[in-house]
Order: sequence, then structure tokens, then C-alpha cells
Amino acid sequence: MNITSGFLDETLVYLYREMNYFVPEFILSFGYVPWVFSLLGSALIGLSGILPMFIIPDAAKNGKESELSDPAESKTLKLLLSFAVGGLLGDVFLHLLPETWEHEIAAGPTADGHPSLRSGLWVLSGLLLFTMVEKIFSGYANVDEKNPQPKCVEIATCLLRRSGGKLPEGFVGCGGDGKGSCDIEDVPNGCFLAGNSSAEDSVRDEAGHKKVAGYLNLLANSIDNFTHGLAVAGSFLVSLQHGLLATFAILLHEIPHEVGDFAILLRSGFSRWDAAKAQLLTAGAGLLGALVAIGGSGATTALEAKTSWIAPFTAGGFLHIALVTVLPDLLDESSPWESFKQFAALLLGIALMAFMTVYLEH
Repeated sequence: MNITSGFLDETLVYLYREMNYFVPEFILSFGYVPWVFSLLGSALIGLSGILPMFIIPDAAKNGKESELSDPAESKTLKLLLSFAVGGLLGDVFLHLLPETWEHEIAAGPTADGHPSLRSGLWVLSGLLLFTMVEKIFSGYANVDEKNPQPKCVEIATCLLRRSGGKLPEGFVGCGGDGKGSCDIEDVPNGCFLAGNSSAEDSVRDEAGHKKVAGYLNLLANSIDNFTHGLAVAGSFLVSLQHGLLATFAILLHEIPHEVGDFAILLRSGFSRWDAAKAQLLTAGAGLLGALVAIGGSGATTALEAKTSWIAPFTAGGFLHIALVTVLPDLLDESSPWESFKQFAALLLGIALMAFMTVYLEH
């Protein structure tokens, strides 16, 4: 890992040296154990996934429903999603792909003479696989939306049994957009529905449903965290200083990225607490990556060759999440001022990733 800023490098080295004066002697006497520090560094990076829970405000604490719970209307969430799109695009084009090409150049020419072809195919594989998975599972999730009539029975506010099988004069309305209605004779077992079902019932009916995009984002983050675990453990295997610098750099790179990921999970129907727990689960992939790096420490070159596909594959997944899953929702914005703010947030996400890549290259 190379730090392009000399000032930052000297500052961190100075802090590392000064830290020795404050570390108790009994800790220093144990010596440096790379695998312990590798796991600690990977766990620390994984814990950054819950920071957005404290950064993003929660209006529910004030007795009000948080506007983030309504993705269609939340201006704050749309700004965070715009930032997430910029962060994902910046991560792909300014970090993951350049890192892949750098490794290909260092590996030398290939037999077919096209060193970038393999990485390009992995990018397309990630993009197409994520698209296929979302298409398949979103089809199952939306099967009931094409027939609104059963919803009238499913979300009824009151169901009473009547003799004779039907009520002479009865009508059941269906709340929401008014497109669905239920005839009283179609209700089985001689039941009729008292009262109109409301749009709030349908919202509660779908509250437990997590959109496929949220799970795809978690999958992509798990793969990304796996590569972070590889990088952190590989750096600690070189020296303690390299490991600390790698952990610090990846932390600075990941914190803004995690904010965008948290916003995507909220958009996908996760509650704040569920999103935080899901982020913590992805941290396990970082620990797994660290263990793989430690286990293969005797064959570093072979390990890099076997895991070289991960970065371009992850880039393809991030492209799908940013351009196919999130961006279309932002394009529906009709307010010019809100559109301007969202575009500015997108540029901010790209700029922040560019800054992290330039000054904390790893």
C-alpha cells in the first residue's frame, strides 16, 4: 500500500512511534502477532457499517414518523441515494477498475495478448448476474401487484360471519388508488367485509418485504469487504506500520461509502436497526478475507492470482446497483431545485471517492 501524501505518511509514522510510550509494557512483551492485528483491523472496518445509524437523523425519536421511512417522498433519503450513486460510480471507475488494471500491468503480458479482456468479462459477469438475480426475485415479489382484488380481503379491517352465505345489501370498498373492489358474493364462507380498507393497511402489508436491491447491495458489500480483509491482513503480514496505514486508509475510504449503503437499505424497506444488523453481517466477509490472506501467506503471488477476479466482479455489481436500481428513482424527480441538489450530491460522492483514491491509494 502506497500513501501518496508525504505529510500524511510522516504524521502517521510519528503517531505510531509516539504510541509506543503509552502502550503498557506487558502488552509489548507479547510481541507482534500479525494474525491478531489482521482480525482486529478487519473487525474495525466492519464496525464502520453501523456509523450511519448515528449520522443519519431519526425523526421517530421525537414522536414523529421518520421521513426516511417513505422513500418515494423523502427528500433527505433521495439526497443520500444520490450521494450513494456518486460513491459507487467513483469507487468503480476511480478505485476498483484502476486497481485491477494496475495488477494486470504488473503481472505482465498474457498469452492471448489482451490483458484487459479478462477483467472486462468479469465486470460484465457481475453486472449481468446482479441484473438476472434482481429480475428473477423481483418477479416473485411483484406477482400480487397485478391483481388488486385479493388485497381487499387480505387487508380488511373487519370480517364478520353471516348466515345464508351473503348479505342482501353490501359493498366493500378498497382504499388506496380506488382501482380495486370486491363483490360481497365473492367472499367465501358467508362472510362480508365491514368498513373500507385503507392505504395504510397495504403499506403495513408490505412493510416486512425487503426489496431485492437491498440484498444485492449486501452481497456486493460482502464481496467488497472480503477484498478489504485480504488487503488489511496482507499489510499486517508485511509489518505493523503497513497494517495500521492500510486499516486507516480503508476506514477513511469506507465511511462515506457506508452512508450511501445505509441509505440504499432504507430505500429497500429495511428499518434502521435491521439495516445496522445487516451491515454488521457483511463485516463477517471481511474477517473471512483476513483469514484467507493469513492462511495463504506462504503463497502470496498465487493468492493474488486466484482472487484477481473479485475487484472487477464487484465493480460490475456496483454498476448495477447504482445505474439500474437506484438512479431510475432519482430520474423521476420533477422539481428542478431538488434535481439540482441530487446531482450536486452525486458529484460530491464522486469527488469524495476521488479524493480518497488520490491521497489514500491502496
